[in-house]
Amino acid sequence: MKKFALKTYRTTNWSSYNRALINRGNISIRFDPKTQWYAQPHGKHGRNQTYSDTAIQCCLMIKSLFRLSLRMVTDFVQSLIKLSDLNWSAPDYSTLCRRQKHIDIAISY
Repeated sequence: MKKFALKTYRTTNWSSYNRALINRGNISIRFDPKTQWYAQPHGKHGRNQTYSDTAIQCCLMIKSLFRLSLRMVTDFVQSLIKLSDLNWSAPDYSTLCRRQKHIDIAISY
């Protein structure tokens, strides 16, 4: 059986390479305080939704980007809200599970 030869790469621009390694761990996620996080009353029979579609889509987008479970998303989003000094609460995982069936996630690159 023939063994494959490993390719060797030579780094020529070390300052750029080091800067790229440092920036790889830099994550910035910000919430706009003007965002409609809680849902408006719809005037129909039944209980009103607590969270807006925007809030659910934000949580589901974070779930898909970081490949997290729904329970992990809840705590992650709650910590991001706390870091942003906002007086919001994160949707629980059962709400996310129920509402993800009806919301399409659009991630623009």
